[in-house]
Amino acid sequence: MAEKSTQQNYIAAVASFRKISEKLYVEGDKIYKDNNIDFKASWYSVFNCLAAANHPKTVVEIAEEVGFTHITVKNVVRELETDGFVKVKDHPSDGRSLHISLTATGKKLTAKLEKIWIPFGEVLKKAFDAGHPDFLNIINRVEKELMSKPISHEIKKEEDKERVTILDYKPSLKKIFNDLAGKWLLGVLGGTLEEEDKFTLLNPDKAYLETGGFVFFAMKENRAVGCVALKRLNEDSFEFAKLFIHPTARNLGVATKLVERCISRCRENGAKQLWLQTTMAMPEAHMLYYKMGFDDRKGPRHMSVLKRTEKVMVMDL
Repeated sequence: MAEKSTQQNYIAAVASFRKISEKLYVEGDKIYKDNNIDFKASWYSVFNCLAAANHPKTVVEIAEEVGFTHITVKNVVRELETDGFVKVKDHPSDGRSLHISLTATGKKLTAKLEKIWIPFGEVLKKAFDAGHPDFLNIINRVEKELMSKPISHEIKKEEDKERVTILDYKPSLKKIFNDLAGKWLLGVLGGTLEEEDKFTLLNPDKAYLETGGFVFFAMKENRAVGCVALKRLNEDSFEFAKLFIHPTARNLGVATKLVERCISRCRENGAKQLWLQTTMAMPEAHMLYYKMGFDDRKGPRHMSVLKRTEKVMVMDL
């Protein structure tokens, strides 16, 4: 049988998480039974939430605090109520909600449970430390990442990225260049374009291609969603400009793909440097450029620095 790929190992890790979780629940139930306490490990989160509260809570409040679904919380509350550990009353101001709190029996049980939770926690610490001394922070970061970026959503984003292709300039896309970059640049400049912009936006073929440069378009589902121009400065260097991504295609890695195409085309042409000009109003773009290997530097003599330019960057190839 072939070895699992790295990706498959991560998927298999999900089963490991489940085995660990089930093992801990079984061990927890055994500990409570050995101490003659009628309590289930699966009740812990909801029960502890109520025990720590100084006022009754609703199902919604408990679910948000412990990270369970409403149905799971309702089921646990029902079991705790059956055993007499919690009481459920109508909410005084919201007829759709219920107020849940510990009973006197539940409060007495808390004192017994806390004596068990201390040594239980110490043993768990040793087990988790065997994996990593910072295990709790690691697992919290993993949980936060999964909560803020659901896997199903991230998979769709990856699929969308794969559907983005980069094309070289075609005459049929000439008008698209101005439609994409022109409208964006007009907004950036408050409705007034510099002379170079007026020419390059309407004539990307003459401005870039005829002088040894290139123009690229990002295509998704047969629609242009981004563009960038690669201007030749001299025999050994290029400058990329007019990088624009349509708002509907942002966060899909389109900008990265366009800049990567610029970099690869520069290397194919034996260039030694790739320059860019930008303004301080685009910090997110700067982060991308730094991440890709660009550094701040004073513009070279052979580059025409625009009036709006506040920052010049370069990548040594």
